[in-house]
Amino acid sequence: MSATLAGRLILPDRIVGGSLRITDGRIAAIYPGPLTGPYLAPGYVDLHVHGGAGADFMDGTPEAFTTVCRAHARHGTTALLATSTVGTHQQILRFLETCRAMLHLATGGAVVCGAHFYGPHFAENARGCHPAGPVRPPLEPEYKNYLRYADVIRTATLAPELPGAEAFARACAAVGIRLNLGHSHATWPQVEAALQWGARHVDHLFCAMSDRARLRQTQTYPMRGGLLEATLFFDELTTEVIADGKHLAPELLRLAYKIKGPDRLALVSDANRALDMPDGPYLFGPSEGGEPIVRRDGVGLMAEGGALASGVMGLDHAVRTMREATAAPLHEVIRMASLTPARLAGLQAERGSLEVGKRADVLVLDEQLQLHEVWLAGERLLD
Repeated sequence: MSATLAGRLILPDRIVGGSLRITDGRIAAIYPGPLTGPYLAPGYVDLHVHGGAGADFMDGTPEAFTTVCRAHARHGTTALLATSTVGTHQQILRFLETCRAMLHLATGGAVVCGAHFYGPHFAENARGCHPAGPVRPPLEPEYKNYLRYADVIRTATLAPELPGAEAFARACAAVGIRLNLGHSHATWPQVEAALQWGARHVDHLFCAMSDRARLRQTQTYPMRGGLLEATLFFDELTTEVIADGKHLAPELLRLAYKIKGPDRLALVSDANRALDMPDGPYLFGPSEGGEPIVRRDGVGLMAEGGALASGVMGLDHAVRTMREATAAPLHEVIRMASLTPARLAGLQAERGSLEVGKRADVLVLDEQLQLHEVWLAGERLLD
């Protein structure tokens, strides 16, 4: 199949007028043209996404995976890492097995490019909306079973203060899994140690992590920094923000953008199964044993109170929110939703930018960055 799309092409470093020639699912040529028409952007890449349209990846079925992928494609996400939650050993194995079966398959929506192994190795007091019962430190007899899926797992998250954390981190590095830090109340020295183990990314900046205020509750003096401050300080650490307008106020989005910049900061949805669903009660995580949450006011909330419980908006909304909050150049905002996450997941050879030879995952956007068309591997999605 061949097609030509013309407009204002959003490249990683600038916006130019031109057209894309698409052949056999790839960008075959880019031609110069007038700087007019709709914006053409690369498809968004979501590193941290749990569910949508009533399904969660931890439901562990091809049907659930397909439902989530189709839902997020409607919001411009053309590739994603299926993200797990805290769960039982068998639930996690089922998630990984289904992820392996769905890897790179056509879903009628976003493509599953791998798994983000997210939990159960969290600090219990930083678990957020994850189910409490299965939170546990890494134990080699158990995680050896998970690492048999190293062909599927692209990133794994760990609270570095847990017993056994270093051994798990080094085991991940040995099989090529990228190590994230998250859901942690680690001290600065513990984060610094994790850098030596290979940690290079921190999940959802400002959320479910230690900072000097939290650490002050358990010590007198001197005040020490935690995961938040260390993330901002260490250039080696990349990070991500949930730019849904609910998790973080505009000033925090501006701070993250100013300090980390568009090459070390990704936009993520952290969306749960309540994406594109009406307000009401839902389960975060697996359909059996998941944590009760509520969708209300455009975000997920814990059922028993007002604490946040992940997102319910897609990356199209995050792009608009980040643009409004930061007034960053448009090509940089788009980069944080496309090329930067693709690079952080090791997917940049195929995805994340409008370049000859790459997959023709293209978005057609209007002046307000509203999504009008999604092209996935050169075919327009119609639903």
